[in-house]
Amino acid sequence: MRERAAGRSRRPPTVTRDTARPEGGGRAAPGDAPAPARQWPLLTVLGLATLGLLIVGADPFEQAFRIGTMLVGSALLTGAALRRMLPSVGMLAVRSRFTDMVTYGVLGTVIVLLALMVQPRPWLEVPFLEEAVRFTVR
Repeated sequence: MRERAAGRSRRPPTVTRDTARPEGGGRAAPGDAPAPARQWPLLTVLGLATLGLLIVGADPFEQAFRIGTMLVGSALLTGAALRRMLPSVGMLAVRSRFTDMVTYGVLGTVIVLLALMVQPRPWLEVPFLEEAVRFTVR
């Protein structure tokens, strides 16, 4: 017969006492590096999003709303790409790698597309969209 270690069971616990770390939740740089260097993927995404929001808020030039919003969407797309390429992304890892990539990617794509289609004078025109709106508003 096999002997088991005292108090150890192979069964999962009936009550969860802790949460598992996300797949890429480790440090993105060695532990002796300063805190900002360890979290550079998150700081990159937050920096791009902040720059986009500052451009939208300051409104320094024509089409600033469109450019700033596209920067926010690009920040999310950058987060999806970093989550895919890097084995460890620090605090940018929130859920599983697949879920993070899909969430960041879909939200980033939608924000960029909406920024391209905003009125007046959209940079991207979707022909069937105007017909769909006209059909539903009648």
